[in-house]
Amino acid sequence: MERALAERARGVGPSGTDIRDRAAFDLVVRSRIDAVYRTSLAILGDEADAADAVQETFVSAWRHCAELRDPDLFDAWLGRINLNACRTQLRRRGRTRLREVRLPDPDDGHEPTSTELALDDRTAGAEVFDRAFARLSVDDRAVLVMHHLQERPVAEIATVLGAPAGTVKSRLHRARAALESALAKESR
Repeated sequence: MERALAERARGVGPSGTDIRDRAAFDLVVRSRIDAVYRTSLAILGDEADAADAVQETFVSAWRHCAELRDPDLFDAWLGRINLNACRTQLRRRGRTRLREVRLPDPDDGHEPTSTELALDDRTAGAEVFDRAFARLSVDDRAVLVMHHLQERPVAEIATVLGAPAGTVKSRLHRARAALESALAKESR
């Protein structure tokens, strides 16, 4: 992100006066909205919840933009806001989930093809993974998403989380172990 754009969006004038530039902030939103949505969706696993988290992220960023100390760290700052918005969304959602399971109609006489059976196996595997991933804490989900889905290096994740690189490595190891354990439980 360009430092000048972040500076304009932040908008802190002499003696701390508020001179935020909405046009600059709009450009920031447009350039980051897809990435923030993908992160939210990966963590929350639900499109509606992810959209709510994205909205909450950018509203909070606008409200607190003047608190950004270093415009060069805008992406890390926005990432922390997004992670907190995802946590909030999960607390709101609670543990209620509706799952639809469609069973084949035995009266239609249709025998599944090998391609349909393979697709069913992959779908079942994806559902097992989704259920296992949903068992993880938001922090575990976030570190896994940033490292494996977004392919961010440990140092960048450390900046986003505001934690030392060693701590991020430890969290990543713990999250992988938690996912492995959750997968084992879901596979039973």
